Amino acid sequence: MDTVESPAQPLPELEGVTHRYVEVRGVRLHVAEAGQGEPVVLLHGFPQHWYGWRRIIPLLADRYRLICVDQRGFGWSDAPRTGYDTDNRVADVLALLDGMGLGQVRLIGHDWGAWTGFHVCLRAPERILQYLALNMLHPWPLHRRLMPQSWRFWYTALLEQPLLGRWMLRRRPAFTSYLMRRGVVDRTVWSPEAMAGFVRSSQEPDRARAGEALHRAFALRDIARLMSGRYKQLRLTTPTVVLGGERDFMLPPGVLTDVPRYADDLRIEIVPGCGHYLHEERPDLVAETARRLFTGGK
Repeated sequence: MDTVESPAQPLPELEGVTHRYVEVRGVRLHVAEAGQGEPVVLLHGFPQHWYGWRRIIPLLADRYRLICVDQRGFGWSDAPRTGYDTDNRVADVLALLDGMGLGQVRLIGHDWGAWTGFHVCLRAPERILQYLALNMLHPWPLHRRLMPQSWRFWYTALLEQPLLGRWMLRRRPAFTSYLMRRGVVDRTVWSPEAMAGFVRSSQEPDRARAGEALHRAFALRDIARLMSGRYKQLRLTTPTVVLGGERDFMLPPGVLTDVPRYADDLRIEIVPGCGHYLHEERPDLVAETARRLFTGGK
C-alpha cells in the first residue's frame, strides 16, 4: 500500500459519536458512528468529511445507527495515490459493508458522495433498501438541459488539472472557502470553526492530491460514460429521492429531471431558497425526508 500522510487535525468532537477504522481493500477508512437501530450509511461530498453530517446526526440518531464514512483521501481515512474513480469508490463502500458485517443498509449521499451512492445502488441493489441523494444529478440527465449549464462547472477545470488542482487546494484556501460560501444561500450556516476545519483538511498535501484525483477521474471517465450513453444500459431499482436546491449554483433545478425509463421509483424534490449544501442549510428537512423515505412514506 502507498505511504499516506496522517491527518494533521484532531478529530472534532460531537456528542454521541464514536470513531473507528476499518481496513478496506488495502485502505484504512475512518468511520464515525452514532445512534442505534437499523444502519444508515452517509457519504459526504467535497470538500467535506464525516463532520459534514454534524447537523443531521442529532436528528436521526434516535432511530438509526448512523455510519458516516470518510471516503478514501478525505477526513481521517487513508489517502493512497490511486483509486479515486467511481468504480473504486463504490467498491470501497461495498467492501466496508462486508467488513462491518452489514447485509442491507439505507443510504444518504451528498455531492460526490451522492454520485457514488447512485452507483452503489446500481451495482448492488440487493444491499441498499432506500437512497436519499442530495445535490447531485442522476446518471441519466437530459443533455439538452445539462449542456447549457456546463459553464457552472468552471471551477472543476482548475481542480482536475494535474498539479494545479492540488496546488489550488493547498495554497489557495480562499478558493475552497469561496466554493463553500457560494454553495449556500444563507452564509451564516457556516460556523467559522466548521469551515476552517474543512478548508484545513483539504490543504493537507495527500488530501489535496486526492481532491485533484477525484475531479480528474470524473472528467476522464464518468463524463465519457455520460456522453456515450453507457449508463442507459442500467436501471435503478432502489427507491430513491433526490433533493435539489432551488438556488444550487452548480446544479439548478432544470437539470434534475424525472427518468421513469431508467428508474422504478425515483422522485425529485426541489427545496426553495437553498443552495448546494442542503444538509447544512436545511438539516431538518433532510432528516424529515430521510425518515419518510426510510419508513415507506411519500
